[in-house]
Amino acid sequence: MKPPLIGLTTYPAGQGYGYHTPVDYVHAVVRAGGVPVLLPPVGESAIERWLAVLDGVVLIGGGDIAPALFDGGAHPTIYNLSAERDDTETALARSLLACKLPTLAICRGLQILNTVLGGSLHLHLPDVVGEAVAHRVPPRDPTLHSVRVAGDSCLASLLGGTQISSKSWHHQAIDRAGDGVRPVAWAEDGVIEAIEIDDAPQVIAVQWHPELSAADDSSQQALFDALIRMSSNKN
Repeated sequence: MKPPLIGLTTYPAGQGYGYHTPVDYVHAVVRAGGVPVLLPPVGESAIERWLAVLDGVVLIGGGDIAPALFDGGAHPTIYNLSAERDDTETALARSLLACKLPTLAICRGLQILNTVLGGSLHLHLPDVVGEAVAHRVPPRDPTLHSVRVAGDSCLASLLGGTQISSKSWHHQAIDRAGDGVRPVAWAEDGVIEAIEIDDAPQVIAVQWHPELSAADDSSQQALFDALIRMSSNKN
């Protein structure tokens, strides 16, 4: 059996560099047995071709989502916006849900899914929870903090328990959950750290960054391993 092809969304191109995905995501997919394929933010027209060949997708973190996509607000700290990335990933998320392709959504990826399902986001998380150690705002380093996971969730079985420590690097986060979105994990300050989606058992969606710890934390690598198992079953 061929190893599954796993699409990874990308950061937009910038001055002196092109579209790119941080290497931690790539390594975690390779360790799990997948073949990474980068998906640049080139618009909706590419999505049908992508889904014709991909076996699974990682919606990576990084960068805010334009507030107009969920509530039309504004905030002076909104950063690294990309209309091209928002448009591509929003359309991709809708397609992934419609065709039930195995998906691992991380941080921004979780927020994209919540947004396309009609939910809203906090514009600036520190305004809600304060400058908590659990939720560092870029460019400060992410830090380990405790996460409580619902015992009856699929996520708890993947992680091997209901209490874990994970690295966060939050700026936006879920405010109102979208249609069919069930929160299944929370930080100490109440921030939603993971969701499950009705009628979408093929989706794993976490607010923290498992790729940062996956190399030496089997519970975090297990999220990528689960994606590859689901994607291999598609073949």
